Amino acid sequence: MPSLPDQIGQLRTHFIRELQEAASTKELEDLKVKYLGKKGPVQALMMELKHCNADERPHMGKLINDLKEELLSHCESSLARLKNQEMSAAFQKEWIDPTLPGRRTYLGRPHPINQMMQRIVDILSGMGFSVQLGPDVDTDYYNFEGLNFPPDHPARDMQDTFYLGSGFLLRTQTSNVQVHAMETFSPPLRIAAPGRAFRNEDVSARSHVFFHQLEALYVDKGVTFGDLLATMDEFLHKLFGEKAKTRYRPSYFPFVEPGMEVDVSCTACKGNGCRICKHTGWLEILGSGMIHPNVLKHAKIDPEVYSGFAWGMGIERPAMLYFDIPDIRLFTENDLRFLSQFP
Repeated sequence: MPSLPDQIGQLRTHFIRELQEAASTKELEDLKVKYLGKKGPVQALMMELKHCNADERPHMGKLINDLKEELLSHCESSLARLKNQEMSAAFQKEWIDPTLPGRRTYLGRPHPINQMMQRIVDILSGMGFSVQLGPDVDTDYYNFEGLNFPPDHPARDMQDTFYLGSGFLLRTQTSNVQVHAMETFSPPLRIAAPGRAFRNEDVSARSHVFFHQLEALYVDKGVTFGDLLATMDEFLHKLFGEKAKTRYRPSYFPFVEPGMEVDVSCTACKGNGCRICKHTGWLEILGSGMIHPNVLKHAKIDPEVYSGFAWGMGIERPAMLYFDIPDIRLFTENDLRFLSQFP
């Protein structure tokens, strides 16, 4: 067996050879653990001291400690060298030319539906309506019963509803905000309620399973059908322009009496008839009427003292008219070629 000084010399030679082969900081760390770790050969040499004579142990111990310090010194100097090499390699790999022009950043813009919604809200706010919001998920009472839809009312068949169980559903209209508002505030009451609605309908160029609506409501003493006509006439001309052609047709809605529908001349075909307007030249944009006394009673408002009107309108169809868009599905397809056309 080689003497302890010979073992120290051989260990130094092997270490220097492997140190020269280390090409990364990780390999260097592994080498350091291999030789200087608790189970490494340097520590094993310390265990050999017990086989030395007592008068030789101090000298041999000093040789081992000198070797340990020498190996640590080699590791530190090599670590600094390898770190510099790796940093230089990284700089070379990630180098950029700071004189090149930067990449263009594109600013976001409001969706055309949001643009139309905000336009309508701004008009109604200027006419004295305050904005009220309501839940997308609501109870059967606020979506139907409180609006004069009894459980067996045939008008419920007009709205294919997404029921969620436990008496909850996805609202089919923003009219649910009517009941919430009339329960919360006392007349006089004038609100606009924008939001989303959901119906299980076939997706086509004219309809979708989810869409946006805005509900307008006015309750006070002495409100008449003439007030409704005058308010809507003012609103529609501000929305579509003074030259917009409109027509009013009697219709039925459970929560108003009397009720009517309002149509605007189709801009897609200029009133000549197309698939968007079902070849009639007109697009229905809202339903309206005087609030049914039963709805006022549900909200604890005396119909002998107060009266009011309400209308509900989809946002997609006015947006199609205003922006001259032929297909409602374009709003939800997230096609940047389409959306980038709207400033």
